[in-house]
Amino acid sequence: MKIELHINELIMHGFAPEDRYRIGEAVEKELANLLTERGMPPQENGLEIAGLNVGDISIAKGARPEAIGAQVARAVYGGLKR
Repeated sequence: MKIELHINELIMHGFAPEDRYRIGEAVEKELANLLTERGMPPQENGLEIAGLNVGDISIAKGARPEAIGAQVARAVYGGLKR
């Protein structure tokens, strides 16, 4: 099975601009892991979502960009299963 995921824009407020690439890379890595391990939610003809709002996420103060990205990815993955 081939999974193609395109995230056009990820909007996050309150993070240091210099951390954006590390956070983005962590999101990609964790989403890839989740999709590989757990797969996509069952769909009849594929899944296309114009927008996905996962709501607020509680991030521990001083969290590393990699941990932030992984948490964001888990929230996105959870949103796909709704």
